[in-house]
Amino acid sequence: KLELKAENIPLDIIYQDENIAIINKDAGVNTHPTPGIDGKSGTLVNGLLYHVKDLAGIGGVERPGIVHRLDKDTSWLIMIAKNDKMMLYLQDIMKKREKIGKYYVVIVSGIIHEKEFKIESFIGRHPVDKIKMTTKNPINGKLAISHVKVLDYIDEKYTLVQVKIETGRTHQIRVHLSSLWYPIIWDKVYGDKKVNWEVEKKYGLKRQALHSYKLEVELYWENKIFFWELKDDMKKLIKNI
Repeated sequence: KLELKAENIPLDIIYQDENIAIINKDAGVNTHPTPGIDGKSGTLVNGLLYHVKDLAGIGGVERPGIVHRLDKDTSWLIMIAKNDKMMLYLQDIMKKREKIGKYYVVIVSGIIHEKEFKIESFIGRHPVDKIKMTTKNPINGKLAISHVKVLDYIDEKYTLVQVKIETGRTHQIRVHLSSLWYPIIWDKVYGDKKVNWEVEKKYGLKRQALHSYKLEVELYWENKIFFWELKDDMKKLIKNI
């Protein structure tokens, strides 16, 4: 039974019809409830229950309409299915890796010289640190594919890249880039603490520089493209390029 309460949490709904809603999620907001008393409030689901009146009770207990998982500290476009038919359709195209494309803007520590490349590896739970995912001897590893394109450089220290994911593994972009020694700045799990401190001091950034800015998806036999600009904290980092 769904026991969450509807909350008037501001939601940036960029598209909505009778079957689907697409939301630009802020960093720092949990997508769905987490264990503990505090994890039952302030989530995206709480806001959905208030703002999306025709949201059906789908997607499992306390996750109505949630199609894909999202990190708390990432800002991005998230699809919300309003009924079982749309839920099954979106899950199917993501599983088959067709009719959908998800693009991210990322800022990493270090200078990447190769302009375009593909990262392909198996990602699974870290054998020792259960908080982390890894590409090295992962537990129950699953194939993960990311396509990386360098866009520009910042302060001759950081690289701005676009990442298109072909698969959707937990922490995929964060793990793939850190495995090449280019961790996302202000990534508290896979990043460099010294770099994170420097970026916070200079730019005020306090969360991982990862934003889902473009979503391509086939809806109603037509290819739709949804685009949303960066949040203000990431804009401050790239304003001069």
